[in-house]
Amino acid sequence: MDKVNKVLFPVDLSEVSPKIVPQVKMMVGQFNAQLHLVYVAESLEYSAGVYGPVVGGRDFEEELVKSAEKGLEDFERQHFSGYSNTVRAVLRGDPAEELLNYIEAQQIDMVIMGTHGRKGLDKIIFGSVADHVVKNAPVPVLTVNPYRKA
Repeated sequence: MDKVNKVLFPVDLSEVSPKIVPQVKMMVGQFNAQLHLVYVAESLEYSAGVYGPVVGGRDFEEELVKSAEKGLEDFERQHFSGYSNTVRAVLRGDPAEELLNYIEAQQIDMVIMGTHGRKGLDKIIFGSVADHVVKNAPVPVLTVNPYRKA
């Protein structure tokens, strides 16, 4: 990697994502890179085995995606309004796998993501998205602990 042209910031639309924004802005600014804001809506097929079948699942999933698109647009407006070189994407599926696929498909050069997202039983059952991405990404991954005081 000679230059960082594209930076991926996976956003989970929780209280954690805004805490990582300063590091993202610093790196994107330093490299004058294109910023990719990506949210992955878990497919109900992915979690159905754990939580049981979902009635009306496809319609519910479509509503989740629409809500995520609006949330991601609001997140960009609130935190990156001065950035003209951004791309937003809402994906569906297993978050870690979808992020890895996106990295390859979009030729991402660097990923910046939080070390924390899931909590409690969800983390035990599904594992850490950040851990999976760090171990399997073909590009550097900068992880930020959103709860650590600077």
